[in-house]
Amino acid sequence: MATLPVWPPLPQRSQPAGAADHASRDSAADWIFVDPRSRDLLMEVEQVAPSDASILITGETGTGKELIARHIHGSSPRRAGPFVKVSCGAFSESLVDAELFGYENGAFAGAFGAQPGWFEQANGGTIFLDEINDLPLSVQNKLLRVLQEREVSRLGGRQSLPVDVRVLAAASTDLERLVSEKRFRKDLYYRLNVISLNVLTLRERPGDIVPLARYFIDTYSKRLGYRKLALTPDAEQKLIQAPWHGNVRELENVIHRTLLLCEQSEIDAASLRLPAAPSAAASATSSSAASIAQASPATDQYNVAASGSRPAPDEDMAALRRAILRLCESRGANLHQLVEDTLLREVFRVSHYSQSETARLLGISRNVVRARLIRLGEIGPPRKTACDAPHTDTPLDIETRKLQ
Repeated sequence: MATLPVWPPLPQRSQPAGAADHASRDSAADWIFVDPRSRDLLMEVEQVAPSDASILITGETGTGKELIARHIHGSSPRRAGPFVKVSCGAFSESLVDAELFGYENGAFAGAFGAQPGWFEQANGGTIFLDEINDLPLSVQNKLLRVLQEREVSRLGGRQSLPVDVRVLAAASTDLERLVSEKRFRKDLYYRLNVISLNVLTLRERPGDIVPLARYFIDTYSKRLGYRKLALTPDAEQKLIQAPWHGNVRELENVIHRTLLLCEQSEIDAASLRLPAAPSAAASATSSSAASIAQASPATDQYNVAASGSRPAPDEDMAALRRAILRLCESRGANLHQLVEDTLLREVFRVSHYSQSETARLLGISRNVVRARLIRLGEIGPPRKTACDAPHTDTPLDIETRKLQ
């Protein structure tokens, strides 16, 4: 049985995808996915990969949805064609149309020369639409037509261009809920959801935790030029018991950080750099922050579940005012930043670490959420987009970087 490629997939856009590339990734040891529930998912992937059906991959952020998409492509008859990943939330609404479907010379200010879109780049292969839930409604309508007619029209163009592309999509939020809220087209949802694959959280497949940790130790030891360290039994137990809200990506960061700071000959429980509990010195601030979080609409669903009743809005505001008063008495400076950072962190956690859901609840753009989470150290800086189709910077790329 073919094995899943190791986490994370690393080929860059300048490296064309093909059978040889797929074979090199599939030579990785299959013990990286050893949990029985992961094996069940692998068997399901192997069954659907040879088809040409659209697949919707769901799961929390950091669970490995792109890894599954790459394995589907590598196990399909399209393996010799390009694999193109598009992060739907990485572009503004004014740019995503041109990025996906291309544009003609003069289509908008700064459009110098014609540029093929990602669908044309993926012709003969697979396109992976990550965070499909971030796609604007206007673009959803055009995407539906592309899926139905198998042809694209560039922005500012009149001619339709045929494309032969398999579409894989991923979402970290409940698309059915977005459909009910009229924020995602129902017909597009059913067009994408021919086959549905759910990637479990790391805490739901504990058998993968220690093998993944060992893999990251090996990877980062080689990358840093360090001697490979072993995990002690108590360290393994601590890793298994950790909540891993950030899933595999969080585990990778923990191992990387541990190797950078560990000065021992092995990694024990004490040397693991897991997130620390709040210190006693910050207890007063944490208490006030908790009061703010409890008073906010984003976390109120948990209060309802615990008490069976929802506090009246007046009570919510009174609790919020009391929390702010305590902060004024205890801190007296930088209150705006403290409250804003606390609100962002709490909503991010309640949203199961989904940047899209956090942006929706706060009523701000995902780009703003991402920038603030990076500043707070909740997430790392974005990696390069791992696409295998050749690409050069265009005015759209430059404008996108300015927006980010």
